[in-house]
Amino acid sequence: MSSYAKRRGELEHYFDRTAADTWARLTSEAPVSGVRAKVRAGRNAMRDTLLSWLPEDLHGRRILDAGCGTGALALEAARRGADVVAIDISPTLVGLAAERSKGHPRLDFRVGDMLDPALGRFDHIVAMDSLIHYSARDVSVALAGLAARADHSVCFTFAPRTALLATVWAVGKLFPRSDRSPAIVPVSPRHLSHLLAGEKGLKLGRTHRVSRAFYISQALEISA
Repeated sequence: MSSYAKRRGELEHYFDRTAADTWARLTSEAPVSGVRAKVRAGRNAMRDTLLSWLPEDLHGRRILDAGCGTGALALEAARRGADVVAIDISPTLVGLAAERSKGHPRLDFRVGDMLDPALGRFDHIVAMDSLIHYSARDVSVALAGLAARADHSVCFTFAPRTALLATVWAVGKLFPRSDRSPAIVPVSPRHLSHLLAGEKGLKLGRTHRVSRAFYISQALEISA
């Protein structure tokens, strides 16, 4: 997937160098602007949704947090008993995640590609907002690879293609250029579902959308 690799390189540069401080602040409890406060609220709501799709008692479960960012989801899963491998392409964000987790014994933070098969098998894989910058085809191929290594489920998010998202993204260009993330790729839910259904019989499960100002994201659960 050459397009995936190229895009991954752009994302690594953004999250590790251009806007690491911005993301560190956004994912903390520090005061932020009104718009970013709504984005933070949206991300918190989405994280709660994905966590609610996992068993409440995670003892004995191995989980991959694919694109862990600053580690909030990984830490909560570990607190519920899971052994968590949390991986991200940004060394800066992974370092911050490790610092915030204060050495939780069930957390294994790594820098690298979330699709690396050497990470092994997992009971559940969660990819929150880590695939929203890729094309629908790259997303479906990536998810097929992840699902092949998940014994129970893969829960992920994508940017649903809606008129509202197009408007929000256009307004979002008012942000200073240094604060902008690489362009999100809006994906038609129907088209993505069609692609996933064609990937070695993947089964679609629950879905849920969260909309908070500049944050519009849809969760989907799949299994092999």
